[in-house]
Amino acid sequence: MNTTPPDNPAGPFIPVEQYCETTKLQLIESIRVAPARIKQAVSGLDEIQLATRYKNWTIRQITHHIADSHLHSIIRFKWALTEDHPTIKAYEEADWVQLADACTGNLAPSLLLLEGLHAKWVQVLESMTQDQFARSFLHPQSGASVSLWTALNSYAWHGQHHTAQILWLRQTHAWGAAER
Repeated sequence: MNTTPPDNPAGPFIPVEQYCETTKLQLIESIRVAPARIKQAVSGLDEIQLATRYKNWTIRQITHHIADSHLHSIIRFKWALTEDHPTIKAYEEADWVQLADACTGNLAPSLLLLEGLHAKWVQVLESMTQDQFARSFLHPQSGASVSLWTALNSYAWHGQHHTAQILWLRQTHAWGAAER
């Protein structure tokens, strides 16, 4: 068995370029179920397992990262919905995962945050029109103008991507299936 972690265990990020109502519903559903899938993926893991690395980050760091990242995302959505092409605040995710809460902190607060955050985010997403998904923000690090449609594609994939990393480690180390 190959024990070199794949770059994209959930598959590469391939956004749906054009707005589509059916795709919107699928992407929102991915956002809706992400907290439960992440919680299930880490369920039953002990401290040693949580400290296992997938490439550069431990399972614990990955889990806390998802909460931090998705918290930024909903704020970015709200800025773009209420301001004309705002420049968002970028953050250094690699630095954030080195903070004590990400390295040694209990997962429960991040899992609870994701549950509430995603419930609120889904409300926002379900209320949005096609024109609102066309609104955008400027990412200062890349200089890219990012539409909310592209951001929805990205964050739906993001949760799947990191959850798949955790599940890959479970399978590779034969830790058993994630508890349901």
